[in-house]
Parts: sequence; structure tokens; C-alpha cells
Amino acid sequence: MFDVIVIGLGGMGSSAACQLARRGQRVLGLERFGPAHNRGSSHGGSRITRQAYFEDPAYVPLLIRATEMWDAIERDAGRRILYLSGGLMIGRPDSLTVAGSRRSAEEWDLPHEILDAAEIRRRFPTMRPEADDIALYERNAGLVVPEASVAAHLALADRAGADLRFEEPVLSWRANESGSGVRVLTADGAYSAERLVICPGAWASEVLADLRIPFRVERQVQFWFQPRGGIEPFLADRHPIFVWEAPGGRQFYGFGAHHADQRGVKIAFFRGGQTCTVETIDRDVHPEEIADMAAFAGHRVPDLPGEFLRAATCMYTNTPDEHFVIAPHPAHPQVVVACGFSGHGFKFVPVVGEIVADLSIDGTTRHPIALFDPARLRGQLVS
Repeated sequence: MFDVIVIGLGGMGSSAACQLARRGQRVLGLERFGPAHNRGSSHGGSRITRQAYFEDPAYVPLLIRATEMWDAIERDAGRRILYLSGGLMIGRPDSLTVAGSRRSAEEWDLPHEILDAAEIRRRFPTMRPEADDIALYERNAGLVVPEASVAAHLALADRAGADLRFEEPVLSWRANESGSGVRVLTADGAYSAERLVICPGAWASEVLADLRIPFRVERQVQFWFQPRGGIEPFLADRHPIFVWEAPGGRQFYGFGAHHADQRGVKIAFFRGGQTCTVETIDRDVHPEEIADMAAFAGHRVPDLPGEFLRAATCMYTNTPDEHFVIAPHPAHPQVVVACGFSGHGFKFVPVVGEIVADLSIDGTTRHPIALFDPARLRGQLVS
């Protein structure tokens, strides 16, 4: 008999298993693939982290806590995860990327600077903004390495006594009507526990069908290019992460080159990918996709692209409003769900694990999570 079973050991599930085990819970973790795999949404070498959050100021307290927690996870696991290189949010003054970031920064008194186009070019000479572009610069922005995060959280969970099982897909789960106790059936057996945590990633529609939330899985492509003039100006210790919004709302983002990725620079579009499922996602990246990315980036960062190096696909699991779902299951208080991270969740990994552990053990959390109540989504359609 376990105290808690955690379904899914990717970014969020590994963090939840770690937090629960370190609080003395008897944890069983179940994952359909191997540890830190590349079949979901927790791979690709980098994810942006930032605090001046254009999506909604309500996220800022969670981001501040996550930054504190990354430091502790790195120290305890002995592994580098976080690189604070600074970050630029670029676009027209009224764009979501700039105006939304500025709103969050001002509301929470976050350190930031507003740069005009000339100042962007002077301080960051790889960038070529239009004359009416501006940027919010935030020094407490950068990147986290998703594979290193998953590996670190799994190692710490294992060290704290969690029983972690890989290559063991979950077939079904059932919660007792009494409000206590769950039963989970896998390809290898059946397990019982007092409580259940479900972090299903792109499998949310399948594993949490009873929530009746219209999740939309979106195929995303990450591209790596070798800059024409060499990698040195793009190294992470001198080049910020960026999110750049063009007129019309199309966004792309990029990273400085870091650790093992010091030959190429990673860039990608933010949203706009094809709707897919975990079974139908096209894992091939096609020449026209590479050409589209190259043309869009080259207009704004002229030394990119140079030589195309490689590409990889991953999946966003979008809710209709692109906000998360983190809450006790509405019909089963012994079940906690964390899903629908809509392409902007990885920077929250440590604090999501803390929230999930709070909800599983205590039924409540001190963190502000009203925005993530699944009740808001019932009956909605995905845009």
C-alpha cells in the first residue's frame, strides 16, 4: 500500500514525486516511457524562464517561488539546470509580448528596463528591431534545461525513497467513492494507494476524459542553426533569451547557446502548430518548415540562420484559455490533477510540484491557484 501514486514522471510528475517523497510520503511513480524521454514535452535542451509574465500578472508570485526553488534543486542534486542570461520581450509597444510583460513588471515591482530600438541594437548587436519596436529587458530571465530538471527531480525522489517504475503504461485508474483510496491498473499489475496525482502531459484527454475539458494537443518544432558569423556572440553568458512579436501577433523565441549546445542556436515559433494527438504527431520536420523559420528569424536576427543543424518536435497541451489546470479532481478529492500547461509551463516545474504535494497531503495550498480551477473550462471549445 502506497500513500500516493503519481502517474506521469515528466517535468511536473517528477517534481511532484520528489516533493511528496521528501515529505515522507510512500510514493509510487509510473511512467510509460523511460526517464527524461523525448516523446512528450520535457526535452529539447532549453525552456525559457522569465518573471515579467505577459500571459497574466497572477503567475508572478509562482515564478518568484520557482526561481528560489531552482537554486535549491540544483544544490541538492548537484546538477546545473538554471542559466540566468537576461531576457528581451520585443515588439510594438501595444503588443501582448511587450505590454503584457510591462503590466506584470509594474504590478509586482519587478526590476526591468524599457529599451527603444536604437538601444536594443546598441546593447544587443545581433538584433535588428524595426524603428517602432521596443523591448522590456529583464535580468532575472534565462533558461532551464528540461532533461536536467527531470533527471534531478527523479534522482532526489529516488533518494527520498520513492518507487519509480518506467516503461509501465497506465491502463486505467479508479477512485473510491468514499473520498479515500485509489486503484491503478498498468500493463504490469494493479496498485492501491490512499491518494493519486495525475500529471499526464499530452495524454490528458485520454487519462482525464471525465473532466470534459477540450484539451488541444499542438505539434511544435524546435530548430537549431549555426550562426553565419560564428557562435561567440550568441553564447548564453552574453546573449539573452528573447520572445519577439511581429505585427499581426506571430511570436518567435530563442536562446543563447549553452553547455552541450554551443555549436548552434535554438529558435522556434510560439504557437501556430498543427493540431495532433500523441499517436498522430508528425515527428518529421519538413523543408518548408525550415525555410519558414529561417526567413522569419533572418529578418530580425540577420546572422541567423546560417547552417541548419537539426530540429525536434514536441507537444503543447492547450486549454481553451491557455491557463493551467492544477486542482483536486472535482469528483474525487483524493485525486490531484496538473495538466494543460499550454506551452508555457516548464518554468513553473518546482513550484507546481510543491503545489501538488500541498494539495495531495493537506487538501489546500498557500499558493494562488484560483486561475487554474478546471471548473472554468467545462463546456468550452478549444480555439
